[in-house]
Formats: sequence, structure tokens, C-alpha cells
Amino acid sequence: MKRDFSALQDSFDLLICGGGIYGAWTAYDAALRGLKVALVERGDWGSATSSASSKLIHGGLRYLETFDFKLVRKALKERRSLLQAAPHRVWPLRFGVPVYAGGDHGSWKLKVGLTLYDMLGGFPEEPGPHRFLKTAAFRKSFPFLKRAGLKSGFTYGDTQTDDARLVLELVGGALDLGAVCVNYAELVEWNLENGHVAGATVEDRASGARANVKARECVSTAGQWSAAIPEAGPWCRLSKGVHLVLPALPTREALLLTAESDGRVFFLIPWYGRTLVGTTDTDYRGAVDGVTVEAADVDYLLAAAGTYLETPWTRRDVVGAFAGLRVMKQSTAASPSDVSRDWELKTAPSGLRYSIGGKITSAREDAASIVDAVCAAMGVKRPCPTRDRDFPWRPPGNFAAWSREMRTRAQSLGIDAESAEGLLRRHGSRIARLFPLIEEAPGLAGRLVPDLPFIEADLLFCAREEMALHLSDLVRRRMPLSILARLDSEHLHRLADRIAPTLGWDAARVAREVQACADRPDFSHPDPAIENEG
Repeated sequence: MKRDFSALQDSFDLLICGGGIYGAWTAYDAALRGLKVALVERGDWGSATSSASSKLIHGGLRYLETFDFKLVRKALKERRSLLQAAPHRVWPLRFGVPVYAGGDHGSWKLKVGLTLYDMLGGFPEEPGPHRFLKTAAFRKSFPFLKRAGLKSGFTYGDTQTDDARLVLELVGGALDLGAVCVNYAELVEWNLENGHVAGATVEDRASGARANVKARECVSTAGQWSAAIPEAGPWCRLSKGVHLVLPALPTREALLLTAESDGRVFFLIPWYGRTLVGTTDTDYRGAVDGVTVEAADVDYLLAAAGTYLETPWTRRDVVGAFAGLRVMKQSTAASPSDVSRDWELKTAPSGLRYSIGGKITSAREDAASIVDAVCAAMGVKRPCPTRDRDFPWRPPGNFAAWSREMRTRAQSLGIDAESAEGLLRRHGSRIARLFPLIEEAPGLAGRLVPDLPFIEADLLFCAREEMALHLSDLVRRRMPLSILARLDSEHLHRLADRIAPTLGWDAARVAREVQACADRPDFSHPDPAIENEG
């Protein structure tokens, strides 16, 4: 994956502004249909909402309560397709749902909902149908839950992903097909000809250079930044979602729970040796560049989780946190939780198309609709090629056999089992290009952080191959170290020194990159008051 800003100084069939999940899928789909495509992103790939999700590919069990069957069916259809097309990128995850005496969701109600969820998903073998567990069996699976009042529980199947890596793989696929994809390329203005959008002026945030990008069709997949544009703002409603990162729990399964304070659903999810707790869902009207985790967000999630835990977490347990803004269709609903997560494509009088709303799970199908509209406008008749198509980095042949072979090879190189599993899921078939680094320097098989499954060779490979411009790109999205560990300046400096020769950084640049990371809210403790407590 090579970055070439100068390649934007050209004419394209389609210009896409916004390099999150919707922009990445749109670029990949359009490139597969033979269109000449340019994709630009003002920051790093997936650096906003698309790396601040719950890391799930799921139908959204809670949407059944609002009778949004169409959305759930659509998402579950995509879940089934993605499991087959990208087993390295999307993998099964079981969820537990406890039933407590006096709770809002009795066994019969959950049974009906989970049966309907299975039906809408087509009763797939993976991740499998729901199961009812008596009290003792449920306690065995989730021994850390409060025992008082626990009557029984259910488990059901959904799937998990690494959201930032998902976006990156699709961008890589578009590049391989000839698309021009440039991160840190900021839109200055859309250019009009006779009142119709005909391209854009884009500035390279690395060099300050500008390019005049000409395009027959233009699409904005800018997410939260669309809400700040007078032309598109009235179509958008923003909601802030916050996740906390807390220590691992003794289970390989997740939990779907209900907050006692307001009845909202939230999750406890195992992820890279930690537990994700989230998410919140509150209306947001602040600056789209300034979303942060606030003390109230931390307190809400700790209190919600604490209702269910024998030993509740405290602020001192919080390892990290991150916040993101969801873009939803404008609605008069009082609570953001009641607003549909469905998607729509809007077209401004200038002909500029805006992608509004949606979910990471169903982004492929929505992007196909975007490209359908673009092709129709250009008189091009080419059907969507992405349905059930193998992902760009999917290993060929039998995935289970390939996985066994790669784990054996990783073990022979001194890579621990947990880190090897992470490498398979993060890099897919590209893992074969990473192994030679360790063959040349066996020390690169060691972990970057002792209790997290990320190795030295992974950091070096990402720096060489994955279009990272800044240290934050590497330690937040190429691998999510910064939200899974408390990285102080000394640790950040060691990481920057490791990749400095690869990226051509001198000592001054290393110092700037470390300071930039230290200044970011998602690279420090989510609440300064927590640090002051101990």
C-alpha cells in the first residue's frame, strides 16, 4: 500500500471523500466494476467512527424491540456473507444474556426474540443458534456475574471484527485494482462547473501541496463531517458513543446487558486480551473534531457494568477509552437509541451525493447502492461484484487448513499462540510476507507489550507496508495498542525509535510524533481525575 498524492492530479470517473468503512467499500466496489476511482481521507483510514465501533458484525438484537425487522434481516444477511468471504476478518463470537429475578426481560421474551433472530439469520451453522442454560450452567460460563437473583440465561451467536483493519483491507483491495487512495488528503472545496460538482481541490496535509481532482461523479462518505456542512447538515443527527477498555474477564464469550439506569443495551466484549464495555448513546451537538470521553461517560458505563459484577470495576481499572460519533438520519425521536440505524443516499442540487447513516455491518450493501447510482448516472451497466466475493486478503483454499499451517509456522519462529492468532486475523494471506522479517531477525517475534498479543515484526511490517504517516496511525489503528495499554511517553518513544529508520524519521521527527500521541485524548487516561486518585 503506497501513498501517491501526485496521482490525484488527474481525471476520474468517481471521486469519494471520506475514508471510513463506507468510503472504503464504495472505492473497492467501483474499482471492481472498472471505474477509475479516487478516494481521499482527511486523516488516516478509518480514523473516526469506523475505528470507534463495538468491533461487531451483527444484526442488532435490540432492534427487534423496535420492530426494525428489515434492518436486522439485512444486517444478518451481510453477517452470513462476510463470515464466508472473510473468515480471517470476521469470526464467530457467542454472547450471553443473563436472566435475573425482577428483570425487564424474562425468559419467555428472550426466547421469542432469540428465536426470531435465528430465523432472520437463516439458522446458520456459524455462529450457531441460541441456547438456553440453567442457572448452574450459565454461572459456569460467566463466573464473575452476580449470583443473587440469577435465574438462568441464554447464549446466542454473532460475530466480531477489528474495525480499523477491515477498512484498511478494503482500501488495500481498491489500490490493487488501480484506484488512487490517499490518506491525509483534505478536501478544500468541491469544484463546480455550470452549477454541477465536477471534482474537488484537495490538500496534502503532509506537504501542503494541492491537487485539482476532476471527476464525473462525486460522493461524500465523510460521516460526522457531513453534519457540519450546511448543504447536508439537515439530513444528519449525531450521537456520541463511548467505550471503555477494562481488564480481561475469565471468559471467551461476550455479554449483552441492560443498563439499570435507563434500560439501554450495552456489551462486555473480549478483545485482544482486554474487555470492551460500551456503548453510550447520547445526542451530540459539539464540534465534530472535538469528541472526547468525559467523566460522566466513564461513570455511566462503570455503573452499568457494576450492576452485574460480583467485583465491580472502579476508575482505577480503566485501561483506556475511546469515543466516536454515529451519523444517523434526522429524526424527531427523543432518544438517539430510538433512531433507525438504516442508511440512505441523498443528492444535493449540485449533484454531489451524500451517504447518511448506516452500520459497519451493512456498509457493503449500501456502498453497492452508491455505485449503482453512480453507474446509472454515467450510463454504465455493471452489476455489483462484491456480494459473496472473497476479501482481498482472504487466504486461498480451505481456511481451517491454512490456519493450522500458519500457526505451525508461527510457532516454529517463536511466536506465541495468542499473537499468532492475532496475526492471522489481522493480516490474512499477507502474513506470509511478515514471517521473513522474523527469519532474518528472530528477536522480532517478541511482544511489544508483555500482556498484549502484538509482536515487534507486526509493527515493522505495518510501518513498511500499510501507508502509515504518523506514530498514532500505527499504535491506534494498524494495531490498537494505545487503547489497550497505558503507553507513557517513554514507551511511545521506544516504539517510534523502532520504526524511525523505516519511515525516515530523524530525532526531531520522533520527538514530534511522540508528543503528538501524548497530546491526543485517546492516548491518555480517559479521565484525569482517575489518575489523581491513586
